[in-house]
Amino acid sequence: MSALAINPAYLQSVLRRLLETPSPSGMTDAVVRLVCELLDELGISYQLTRRGAIRAVLPGKRSRPKRAIASHLDTLGAMVKALKPNGRLAISPIGFWSSRFAEGARVTVYCDHHNLRGTVLPLKASGHTFNKEIDTQPVDWQQVEVRLDERVASVADLMHLGVRVGDTIALDTGTEFCPNGFINSRYLDDKAGVASMLAAAEAIVREGAALPLDVLLLFTISEEVGVGASHVLHGGDVSELISVDNGTVAEGQNTSEYGVTISMMDSSGPFDWHLTRHLLNLCRLHAIDHARDVFRYYRSDAASAVEAGNDIRTALLCFACDASHGYERTHEDSLLALGRLLAAYMLSPPLFERDREPMGPLGDFPPADAQITPE
Repeated sequence: MSALAINPAYLQSVLRRLLETPSPSGMTDAVVRLVCELLDELGISYQLTRRGAIRAVLPGKRSRPKRAIASHLDTLGAMVKALKPNGRLAISPIGFWSSRFAEGARVTVYCDHHNLRGTVLPLKASGHTFNKEIDTQPVDWQQVEVRLDERVASVADLMHLGVRVGDTIALDTGTEFCPNGFINSRYLDDKAGVASMLAAAEAIVREGAALPLDVLLLFTISEEVGVGASHVLHGGDVSELISVDNGTVAEGQNTSEYGVTISMMDSSGPFDWHLTRHLLNLCRLHAIDHARDVFRYYRSDAASAVEAGNDIRTALLCFACDASHGYERTHEDSLLALGRLLAAYMLSPPLFERDREPMGPLGDFPPADAQITPE
């Protein structure tokens, strides 16, 4: 049995548009408007929180309980920390990432009334001047600065130019779609996840598929700084939440580079036993390439949703991401597998009837041997 077909051309087009729209945490209005435009094109209704997190809905046969799928629109970035006497800019990271991946990047500095271009450089950038010190200087954010493409050589010059402490900095993505399916870019986390999620929604709409439950499509705007889905779930009507994010391709990990990965646990603890195994069964049922993994230094929208007090079953689905929070790489096959699983999940029956209400009797609570006796 096969899941709904995901349109690769649609997925790639959406991903391109997302990557072309800068959205460091704290500067997400433009990407929010883009996703709202994409939802309008699909005929999917939505509402926005005060700050712009999106809560869209695909109607099902029943409105309670609801399912939710969450991905985040915000990315890493940087901010001007200080104006330096040499006319350059000290910077601090937005989100957690290494300054090693900032070195050499072309950037846009978003000032209050205009934008400026520049480059992130190590303090000792020239081998002709510093010899072997270019290879021995430390790697941290105090060792890099932004060189603006302007005639500036002092703090006064920078002030006259309109640069101020707190200006947001976005790095160029360097996006490349290879003919063999590989995709290289900064900020695939989580714009590749967003694209897969929208591609799954497009498949549901295109096929006119009947969903058993309402499905909320949640697009959060501050996951990279730890807030995530804490601000977009309301009313206690959601029983299951799938977080969509990157799965790290690296030594010691079990992430599938060309399929979808179901995370069994991250740094916030194990994901819901029944929901993760439901997703694994869907992969087997629909012949979706998949793997299981455990992430040690990782959290997602699911963690922030639970920490905000939501009593929901959570799971984490991942696309492959090599060099996460750096210059990232994924493969189209992984994004398509993720989209297929999301569509299959939306079409699958609810896990437990008792989950319609936040509190209920023992009745249809999972049997005592469900977790300890193999099927």
